[in-house]
Amino acid sequence: MLEVVGLTKTYGEFSAVKDLSFTAGPGELLGLVGPNGAGKTTTLRCLAGIFPPTHGRITIAGHDLLAQPVAAKRELAYFSDEPRLFDHLTVRQHLIFTARLYQVLDVDSRIPPLLEQLDLVDQADQLPGELSRGMKQKVQLACGLLHSPRVLFFDEPLTGLDPFAIRKTKDLIRGQAAAGRTIVISSHLLHLLEEICTRVLILQRGVKVVHGTLAEIRAQFAGGSADASLEDLFLSIAGPQPVEAPAPPPLVPPSVTPLPPPLP
Repeated sequence: MLEVVGLTKTYGEFSAVKDLSFTAGPGELLGLVGPNGAGKTTTLRCLAGIFPPTHGRITIAGHDLLAQPVAAKRELAYFSDEPRLFDHLTVRQHLIFTARLYQVLDVDSRIPPLLEQLDLVDQADQLPGELSRGMKQKVQLACGLLHSPRVLFFDEPLTGLDPFAIRKTKDLIRGQAAAGRTIVISSHLLHLLEEICTRVLILQRGVKVVHGTLAEIRAQFAGGSADASLEDLFLSIAGPQPVEAPAPPPLVPPSVTPLPPPLP
């Protein structure tokens, strides 16, 4: 469903992502993990077609993202960490507009279940300025799910949600995976990824350092201990690296003030 081969994204001399390759199949929940600056968001934006990769190939549901961008993007949805909505469109109008973009013909039958599922029925005719951040996040989810994408990318999906919305969002994500969708989630909430993900990919400085199931990672880095949490494993794999002590400054002889010339 999702195949990434040699993904590289550079900005001048800086490489945000370096030669990243992995696959994720139908029903898979892949957790993308890494410290700040590891390249997680850049990776997701390249996978979603927002950033063009410098090198590499991305295939979404059999469509090459560069060679067949429209066909590939019809099969995906990208949920950013900061929902961006149109100020003068209501929640319902956002959904209708999204349906037109994706040429969804049965929009009238699709909108009510989404509003119900995401607890947006009472907010359907409100503008974004009347919504909390958590509600805006739900609107983004509704718009992204409207065209029934087969591949979903989430960047910090639980930001700004209350405990009830967190539970519903986790159930929604699990339900999408159970329906055969391929899902990639980037989050610093390691307990969330440990709870719902089937595989984990750890990035450090743009490079893949670990990719596998939690059991496989435990076997490799914790001797198979079932007590090792994803947080424990992450800190041991990609925790702060020892910093080399700076070289001592070179020895410079003290400056010597020349003696004044002798008096005549």
